[in-house]
Amino acid sequence: MKVLFAIYELLIALPLFILSTIFCAVFTMCTIKWANSDFVHNVQVAWARSFCYLFLCKVTIDGTENIQEGQSYVFICNHQSIADVFVVYGWLPVKFKWIMKQEIMKIPLVGTACKAAGHIFLDRKSRGSAVKSIKAAENTLHNGISVVVFPEGTRSEDGQVGRFKRGAFQIAYDLELPMIPISLSGCREMMPKGATIVNLGKKVHMHIDKPIETKTIEQEQIIELTRDIVIKNIKQM
Repeated sequence: MKVLFAIYELLIALPLFILSTIFCAVFTMCTIKWANSDFVHNVQVAWARSFCYLFLCKVTIDGTENIQEGQSYVFICNHQSIADVFVVYGWLPVKFKWIMKQEIMKIPLVGTACKAAGHIFLDRKSRGSAVKSIKAAENTLHNGISVVVFPEGTRSEDGQVGRFKRGAFQIAYDLELPMIPISLSGCREMMPKGATIVNLGKKVHMHIDKPIETKTIEQEQIIELTRDIVIKNIKQM
């Protein structure tokens, strides 16, 4: 069975996903003027879901009732794996922009497509660049467009949730936007940091918690509160 899975992954799933990625990247670059349209967003969602479908991942989600239509949010998410991106992009039921590390710009096609889609790049080595990225995110958050941030800054080495950095919380406070913690479970089992292959057939769960109003809690307290909520809702898959 392992041999059959390996053949399927290398000869079917991976080539199809590469083709899907090329198509989505070119499509996104060609539709830059309509980057926030429903149609363009739905194509990008289909691309993200194709990763999970092709690698036989079963995704479940709860808490969508906590999202109010037309409201912009700052979503705070734990970061276990590259698979996190596909799960959130594919199943979070809102239009949003990522705050992503500058290094992604170096990936052929993908970096250019991400820029065309309006995602926001963060140079972690430059404080001035980080401030500009936060301002760019703030300018994006209107008419129901949200932002998703991995406040740990990088994928977890051991599955434990790391320290949350301040930037994402500053955006929420500057614009007085509600924050929603997201807990991802099972993504690390699907593709741990440093892995070159995907473990087929894994189960992944995304929990969307209730909004936290930034007007009522001090910033230092909300960082720890949000992290505690994210950790509490991570499940053993």
